[in-house]
Amino acid sequence: MRRPGLRVAMAAVGLALLVGYAGTAALAYWVLVTLWETRPDLMTTLAIVTVGVVVFGYLSYAFGTRRLLAQLDATPIARERAPGLYERTTALCERMETPVPDLYVGRMATPNAFALGGVGSGVVVLDRSLFRLLTADELEAILAHELAHLESHDGLIKTLAFSLGETLTGLLSIVLFPAVLLTTGMAKAWAWFTGRPGTWARTPFGTLRRALDGVIALGLVALAIAVNAHSRSRELAADDRAADVTGDPLALARALRKIERASEPAWSILSPLYIHDDAGDDRPPIRKWFSTHPDLDERVGRLREKAARSAPREDGEDEG
Repeated sequence: MRRPGLRVAMAAVGLALLVGYAGTAALAYWVLVTLWETRPDLMTTLAIVTVGVVVFGYLSYAFGTRRLLAQLDATPIARERAPGLYERTTALCERMETPVPDLYVGRMATPNAFALGGVGSGVVVLDRSLFRLLTADELEAILAHELAHLESHDGLIKTLAFSLGETLTGLLSIVLFPAVLLTTGMAKAWAWFTGRPGTWARTPFGTLRRALDGVIALGLVALAIAVNAHSRSRELAADDRAADVTGDPLALARALRKIERASEPAWSILSPLYIHDDAGDDRPPIRKWFSTHPDLDERVGRLREKAARSAPREDGEDEG
């Protein structure tokens, strides 16, 4: 049995913790109430938040583009060294009515390609191995896919969506901050009062604190699921656009399969940008929710169906 003096000392520590956390929570609440009472009108507030999200999102994307190019040791492809590549790219851009992007070659963990850029011409980065792995038509299909991403500003929109989601989640964290402080103080005080300070997270107030943390975590999870679902839909849209522009859906299907076979099952920070997801297509359902790319079998199947649908029309036109 614990000595009475020790129990009193532990209770005193618990009381001090409760007073300290409760006082800090009260101060945080007062600051929030003061800010709320002095807030500008709703339209001004929305305008400030919108401008902040757009500015910081775009700056993050712009600086991130430079960092990625440096990380890949990417270098511009000189026009005189690859005139055929530039001719095909220019022809694709004329059909799509988009600016011709800067073409770079880099060193990636697996054969792949991705597009960067939101305002202006943008950048398309190709792994060196693609030039020996793909035929000219297949490489053109990959270029068309990446140009479709640039045409729709998919990368920039995804970054802005993340920026908006993180802003909203941050605001939620700020609003819940006083409650988090108060429940933490009450949980730790309870644990000290009962003589088991190491078990504060398992007290009733500790459970409530974990629930508040879970609300914030749930917001981040919902953000990731929503943004990645949009990313998967944009991959399918880019496939469709590339097939329509090139008139050869099977070329893109063959290119995707070749990239799949040549890729190792490795993940890197650049994987969300790639034309092919390194994670593979044997993912459990829950992992697919967080994937940035649809299953490759689904993509290839859609492209083959698109080619099959176009074949009868072409035959009919010839007969007519």
